[in-house]
Amino acid sequence: MNRRNGMVALAASLMWGVSSAAMAGLEGGSEGDKALHLTPDLKHGLAIYRVCEACHMPEGWGLEDGAFPQIAGQHREVLIKQLADIRSGNRDAPTMYPFAIAEEIGGPQSIADVAAYIATLPMNPNNGVGPGDDLAHGAEVYKHHCVKCHGDAGEGVGKEFYPRIHGQHYAYILRQMTWIRDGKRRNANSDMVRQISHFSDKDLQAVSDYVSRLRPPQKDLAPTGWRNPDFR
Repeated sequence: MNRRNGMVALAASLMWGVSSAAMAGLEGGSEGDKALHLTPDLKHGLAIYRVCEACHMPEGWGLEDGAFPQIAGQHREVLIKQLADIRSGNRDAPTMYPFAIAEEIGGPQSIADVAAYIATLPMNPNNGVGPGDDLAHGAEVYKHHCVKCHGDAGEGVGKEFYPRIHGQHYAYILRQMTWIRDGKRRNANSDMVRQISHFSDKDLQAVSDYVSRLRPPQKDLAPTGWRNPDFR
């Protein structure tokens, strides 16, 4: 099993928040809850991220074809939650699990460290976008079904475990939304499942395209041509 394939499950879990059952995993002294309250060590986080960069790239930008999402600049809480879910079994990730367990990367401190490092990375200024042929419909779908959790600009809410989705690759967004609608994401946020259960393929394509074009704040974007100096 190579590390690139092993990171697919983490890639698939970072986009859409968590179910109520999974959120319970951050309560009562769990690893995720502990990690949220630890002071991160970014140097150690970089050391752990050297495993992740095989799929997510040194910059954390993933791939435009959607095989791996952009995780750079993601809310620290979202990253912590997804890693904790995999380790506790709240998220099915058989290929990721061996790379996420404490024996491989360490305990709650390691979760806190790598999440904090990823959160510091500037975001891709040129993510993959959709065809742009139904954006008005996509904007309407987003307004009526997505704003409450993900915000007007796709900024999400870290403390609620709602991820940043602006600047994400179109192909990745579309695949995840399709899986959620079709019941292929057991750990999907239950509110989101209800919101999109009736979406047509046309709805999914239009809103995914619209979301892919939402721009993160300029201060959070890398300059064109930026390369992560930690990997030179």
